[in-house]
Amino acid sequence: MATDHFDATHAQLIAARSASSRRISTRAEARRWAAGLSAIALCAAMLPASAQTNGAGQRPYLGWSTFSQQTIVDGFLTQDNMIAQSDALARSGLTAHGYRYLNLDSGWTGPYDGFGRVTSGLRDINALVAHVHRNGQKLGVYWVPGVQLPAVEANYPIFGTSYHIRDILAEPHRAGNAFGNRDTTSPYHYKIDFSKPGAQEYVDSVVAQIASYGVDFIKLDGVTPGSYNNDLGIDNRADVEAWSKAIAKTGRPIWLTVSWGLQQDYLSTWQRFSNAWRIEGDVECEGRCATITNWAMVAQRFYDLVAWQNAAGPAAGWNDLDSLVVLNSANSGLNPEERKTAIAFWALANSPMYLGGDMTTLDETGRRLLSNDEVIAVNQSGHPARQAIGGKSQVWVSDQGNGVYYVGLFNLNAFASPMRVRWSELGFDSASQVRDLWSRSELAGHRETFEAMVSAHGVRLLKVVGRERSPPPSRQIYEAETAVLSGSARTDSCGACSGGQKVGYLGLGAANAVTFDQVRVARAGTYLMQVDSLTLGPRALQFRVNGGAATSMNLGGSSFALPSSTAVPMRLRAGVNSIRFDNPTSYASDLDRIAIGGDGFATPANSLTYEAEDALIGGVRGKNAAFCEACSGLSKAGNLSGQTDVLFDQVAVAESRTYRMQIDFLTKEPRSFVVNVNGGADRRLDLTGSSWDLPYSTVIEVPLKAGVNTIRFRSANGGFAPDLDSIVIDTGRGAGRAGY
Repeated sequence: MATDHFDATHAQLIAARSASSRRISTRAEARRWAAGLSAIALCAAMLPASAQTNGAGQRPYLGWSTFSQQTIVDGFLTQDNMIAQSDALARSGLTAHGYRYLNLDSGWTGPYDGFGRVTSGLRDINALVAHVHRNGQKLGVYWVPGVQLPAVEANYPIFGTSYHIRDILAEPHRAGNAFGNRDTTSPYHYKIDFSKPGAQEYVDSVVAQIASYGVDFIKLDGVTPGSYNNDLGIDNRADVEAWSKAIAKTGRPIWLTVSWGLQQDYLSTWQRFSNAWRIEGDVECEGRCATITNWAMVAQRFYDLVAWQNAAGPAAGWNDLDSLVVLNSANSGLNPEERKTAIAFWALANSPMYLGGDMTTLDETGRRLLSNDEVIAVNQSGHPARQAIGGKSQVWVSDQGNGVYYVGLFNLNAFASPMRVRWSELGFDSASQVRDLWSRSELAGHRETFEAMVSAHGVRLLKVVGRERSPPPSRQIYEAETAVLSGSARTDSCGACSGGQKVGYLGLGAANAVTFDQVRVARAGTYLMQVDSLTLGPRALQFRVNGGAATSMNLGGSSFALPSSTAVPMRLRAGVNSIRFDNPTSYASDLDRIAIGGDGFATPANSLTYEAEDALIGGVRGKNAAFCEACSGLSKAGNLSGQTDVLFDQVAVAESRTYRMQIDFLTKEPRSFVVNVNGGADRRLDLTGSSWDLPYSTVIEVPLKAGVNTIRFRSANGGFAPDLDSIVIDTGRGAGRAGY
């Protein structure tokens, strides 16, 4: 029987995924989405379909994936290249440390067979699997839900049944996954109706063929609800269940990951039928920057994970943060400190750690970081970390349940910052032992607190033996629906929210706000404010305490029905305080409640962020503000020419001295700013970058006076300047001020 075959280029797949992750409405590229489908043979004995009982998901896996390198090198996925990558992984010594999976993303498939199953497009997949297994590794492959157009047109018979492909399609015909389009007459991947006879048998035949190759892993991509394609109304929950059942029938311990940016509302399905689920879009730039990834893409995971932090574990499955692009600093887009930070965060999250890039380019720094068995033990602990303190100086803690805690202190600023945490804020009163896992050394002192200077975009990763669990601090709860609402802000029902209600429509206008005007504390001091919010994808809130400067809260989440919590330090005065939430220029999260906790002795924030979009732009506050998903506050100031400057007119500091100022900017070519502080001498900054979507940072020193200052940015020589995201003032340790 003749076979039909459709093989779009991998570049088209990347373009489609990139467009979808940016929420672009058109799916023209997605229609030409590359075939990632494989072929199958016989069904095996029936086994229970439970994600953690197919022998594959008790701990997060470690390994490598082709996709990161595929985003920068066309035609990378070949048999010879895969053999070279397997050999490089083994030669690096990382396989001996647990990095065993070698996963092939889209592009490994060939033509269909006579039963609508796609065969391998590699030279000899059985030989490749054998080679990978000889290296002590496992092989993974990629697929998407639905049936491709060529198989639909040919109407192949379904193996072992009297049914054909068209017998199992949903009516009316529609897209089968998030790479689809609205053209229901030709959605390219057609949705399967699993209530129809033959539907499960078709998936069984596909998975059985994959298993016959000796495959150990399957990534099911474009799964909805999620994948930032919810407007298509596609629901792949039945597909995920069918794939899980089919895997169980093979009798092989095949890992199943579902991808990407899934909605948390359907967590029970992801937990029951998969080993891991992607919580966000691709970490790769995919053409939006000159490297594989960059710091902005990695940093977004710190906000995404909060909503999912209670979802994972040995019995449930694992939160997948996507590829760990840390092999080198030449093309990864991350410097050595950022690579260390990413590894530590993936480890604390108990995320699968699969490397991205060319394994043959692994440098000594990457080999040393990735082979640290004490850090790998954090990843394999089975106790995913939870965020204790958010904002720009984040603290995450993994309670091992036996008096041992893994603690990560993360500095998301582009300058070194002092960080301090009291053990009582993490659930125990004192520490008898503190060990630095990166330096593999014991640290003296730190009985009740830990304080240290943390590098720019850096981390301190600790193993702490704690004593005497401390009770949760007392806190006062304030419901958003009982606060003062203004502008378009309004209440809505929310079954999972405290009090059964939430407040939404807080953004896109300075008047749209919720104000808690009766926040009372007994003494003046720094308290931790827990903010319970709801969002599907990145959003941001700003808050102002007692009419002061706005502080941005970048937030991530995967549901408008399930709140997640983050806590940030803030200064309150004794008696009654007012806290106002809004987002004048971009999309705000919905707000459930706030809770004020602590004794007034929490560690203050060590930086102040001022959003460019909220400054005076060409003399008008908020003019030229543009949406920017990866930017602080989800906005930036753009189109800054010689006639349009940006004036930060409310930069307030407590003392006169020299401060470090971080400038977050965006440009895809060399451009320049002229910076002026308080009407003093001009200073020219020549900057360059490779993205209008992802911000870069530079740090300079500026003299500020006690009280309110003005900082003006304008273009040099009347031309166009970079877009401006924000400025961040280092209040923890300024230039010329030694020590902590």
